[in-house]
Amino acid sequence: MSNLKLGVEVVRAHNLLPKDGQGSSSPFVELLFDGQKFHTTVKEKDLDPFWNETFYFNVTNPDNLHNLILEAHVYNINKTTNSKASLGKVRLTSQSFVPHADAVVFNYPLEKGNLLTRARGELGLKVFKTSDPSIRASVPLPETTSSSSRSSVHPSSHASHLPSQKGEEVVSGTSAKGKRGSIRTFFHLPNSSSQPQQPPPTGSQQPNVHGVNEMRSHPQEPQAFGMFANSSSHPADFALKETSPFLGGGQVIGGRVRRSEKPSGIYDLVEPMQFLFVRVVRAHDLPSKDVTGGLDPYIEVKLGNYKGVTKHFEKTQSPEWNTVFTFSKDRIQSSVLEVAVKDKDTLKDEVVGTVRFDLREIPTRVPPDSPLAPEWYRLEDKKGGKKKGELMLAVWMGTQADEAFSEAWHADAASLVDSSVSSTHIRSKVYHSPRLWYVRCNVIEAQDLVMGEKNRIANVHVKAQIGNQILKTRPVQSHSMNALWNEDLMFVAAEPFDDHLILSVEDRVGPSKDEVLGKVYIPLTAVERRADDRMVHSRWFNLQKSSSADSEEPKKDRFSSRIHLRVCLDGGYHVLDESTHYSSDLRPSAKLLWKQPIGLLELGILSADAITPMKTTNGRGTSDTFCVAKYGQKWVRTRTITDSLNPKYNEQYTWEVSDPATVLTVGVFDNGHIGENGSNGQRDLKIGKVRIRVSTLETGRVYTHSYPLLVLHPSGVKKMGELHLAIRFTCSSMSDMMALYSKPLLPKMHYKMPLTMVQLDMLRHQAVNIVAARLSRAEPPLRREVVEYMNDSDSHLWSMRRSKANFFRLMSVFNGLLAVGKWFKEVSLWKNPITTGLVHVLFIMLICFPELILPTLFLYMFLIGLWNYRFRPKYPPHMNIRLSCADTVHTDELDEEFDTFPTSRNPDLVRMRYDRLRTIAGRIQTVVGDIASQGERIQALLSWRDPRATVLFMVFCVVAATVLYTVPFQLLVIMTGLYFMRHPRFRHKLPPAPLNFFRRLPARTDSML
Repeated sequence: MSNLKLGVEVVRAHNLLPKDGQGSSSPFVELLFDGQKFHTTVKEKDLDPFWNETFYFNVTNPDNLHNLILEAHVYNINKTTNSKASLGKVRLTSQSFVPHADAVVFNYPLEKGNLLTRARGELGLKVFKTSDPSIRASVPLPETTSSSSRSSVHPSSHASHLPSQKGEEVVSGTSAKGKRGSIRTFFHLPNSSSQPQQPPPTGSQQPNVHGVNEMRSHPQEPQAFGMFANSSSHPADFALKETSPFLGGGQVIGGRVRRSEKPSGIYDLVEPMQFLFVRVVRAHDLPSKDVTGGLDPYIEVKLGNYKGVTKHFEKTQSPEWNTVFTFSKDRIQSSVLEVAVKDKDTLKDEVVGTVRFDLREIPTRVPPDSPLAPEWYRLEDKKGGKKKGELMLAVWMGTQADEAFSEAWHADAASLVDSSVSSTHIRSKVYHSPRLWYVRCNVIEAQDLVMGEKNRIANVHVKAQIGNQILKTRPVQSHSMNALWNEDLMFVAAEPFDDHLILSVEDRVGPSKDEVLGKVYIPLTAVERRADDRMVHSRWFNLQKSSSADSEEPKKDRFSSRIHLRVCLDGGYHVLDESTHYSSDLRPSAKLLWKQPIGLLELGILSADAITPMKTTNGRGTSDTFCVAKYGQKWVRTRTITDSLNPKYNEQYTWEVSDPATVLTVGVFDNGHIGENGSNGQRDLKIGKVRIRVSTLETGRVYTHSYPLLVLHPSGVKKMGELHLAIRFTCSSMSDMMALYSKPLLPKMHYKMPLTMVQLDMLRHQAVNIVAARLSRAEPPLRREVVEYMNDSDSHLWSMRRSKANFFRLMSVFNGLLAVGKWFKEVSLWKNPITTGLVHVLFIMLICFPELILPTLFLYMFLIGLWNYRFRPKYPPHMNIRLSCADTVHTDELDEEFDTFPTSRNPDLVRMRYDRLRTIAGRIQTVVGDIASQGERIQALLSWRDPRATVLFMVFCVVAATVLYTVPFQLLVIMTGLYFMRHPRFRHKLPPAPLNFFRRLPARTDSML
């Protein structure tokens, strides 16, 4: 049987005809060759679509290849009528079938599909013939595939093409003689294909290949949740998926752990992973190698193609390393472990001696067993002969529960030549962010100021500075040598308090020119701390003349100006370095105000799947990923798994929970220190993050779900992969946790001495800068871009998409009230007489027995809650593209959202956006004006602005008082209710008299310019 196949890569189309009546088309390509037919995906509303999909046709008779013709038809799909219209076609003869090495992408002009149609544009195809036996011919997609199934494409290419698709539809393929199949829809989200996608680089993209593997039976896919149950749901490919993995404690099924026979250790939320540990302690009595009799030794641990290298020592024969290497058992490629001592040389490193281990004889250690004691091993040459020198080693098999795992260098994680620098950037670490305090500086007054010009009225202000934070008081004009401000300045400081509070009194002597009248330096370690709202004693500080060097210890004069200050460290506040909507810690700065933790939050970071390539290595796309989890002051970072699009971490971490109204954040990043990092300048690129609110977790349940990693790019929302997590929340005291629901969310000082929104935004920005600066100096560093992404530092910036999302959220809040109003209108219109009659009876009964109103209301809410218990959410919430309006956002709105501040776009584009913003603001202005008019009409009832209306209202008040006094109140309410629910026969379409009267009342709109 011949292996000859014809490969067709459908790359793109350009300048297609609009066919949907709205100036666009939804095209797909149908390929016909040798009695076989295949279809590409459908590109929604795109006249310049990109496909990058490859199909392979079997050539049944290679001798007849020169007579065969390839036809590529471009169609527009109409979902309403389930029909297709021709946009053009391309016919290629056998002269276009060249070997794969000679094939290039060529743009073929589209011809008319038939005599009655028109054609326009080009179709980019790459056609080649191949005899590679490893390539299977493509087969039609099964017609029974449901709309929620996933396209069977290469994981990396599937993820990397998401942003260029607005909403794809895959038309199921059929044979040339079969009937046309059904249409199945995939919702891959926006957007324009005209913008390059970042990341990954272009070289890392791979075309979609449809092959016979699509027809093979696969294990059951994890169940997806979040389908189109309501307006805020989203497609299955972007939904949460529940899994049932086998963890250390047993298999998790439906949130419950089915215990295994083996006893579980402390790492029961991750899959046990076997590692080979090699601890290199030190060497002794090594032989000299160079002419001078010295030795520059280092250790190379080699297992198959993987190796780890220690740092080298100069001129010593008894070095000490104390380094641990690990090799994953899944990656072991050899049965022999070699530990070689080498001499560092300029030209070529020379082997001093080697110690070899047979992996079948290496012992296994299971914690809590004591660590394996290192032993001395004699060095050997290549032939196995003994040589001078000994090496102290310990080799054992263990799991990630081993205490040496966190400090170990994972030798199979990266093929590094020298690990002395880069090994620190791939290890797992736990960080503690600094404890932050608010510094309150109350500038009261200054006395005996010495001005440079005595005949001029001074314009004095105080400039205060802590680190990079600079604030100024308002300027005060002083006719004398004194100035009064009584103004609070707020700063953020971190423990330990190494900075100084520097205050300088300045006089504005000209435009942008200030004269310093004196300075004072206050070390923060000497500042008084408080945990409540008690008054702190004020102090007078002498102002020192600033020297040229701005010394912090200036000389003291006998007479000097002075400033009156009240400075304190406010420990009763919680320093907000995150948004209050998803804060992970709500405790005050002062530890004496901390309450006992109410529970424990355990997180198992299992794996990531189908990660989008973020960089290019040796001409192929790859990623070097690590995870970062943040809760409270504790940050954790997993080890970096290099050169893998499906990394497995299996690391478990624990946090104490002090409040259930907090959020755990887990992010995935690409390590910028590994690989060809010239393109991103060693920046750690974001891949996605997940937020999990503790209050949504049931106590004691293990949540094992695969979360989609969604990132918004300038080209649209993109699924970068999936993150598999195991989460468990255990409560130590249920009563204490229930009592927290009645207590304030923030510490008391936020309510006793509240800060303004402007202050909170400014202080939050400073807090994020301090945390980012501190964590970026750790080893391995958590870089600024990681901290800012985890803390959502740019969430306060303007975004049209967020504004729309918040508006729709607000509308959904009022949907309940609108539904009640609609139901009452239907009752009033007697659309269902039985329901209307029952409502009349219930209404009269409640009015006659008013003591039943509130009990009935609360009992009704209780029954609603009991009914909704059946439909309670069983899975934690996650990123929702529908709720975020990420699936309908326009390209220009995304470009505006990703614009810098201040803007870097051209003036014409900024002018267009400004005009659009003015249009939106005009609508809001109209709504606000209408609301104000209604309030002013109420005020005009008794203001005599319209004398006749006021007289009518006063007469009405007298009549209403008389009626209310003489008529029983219950009867009056019954009559009013029956009037509003009267039959439509007694209604008319004109507005009622009270409404007409109210609309005629004057407002103050006629007084506005």
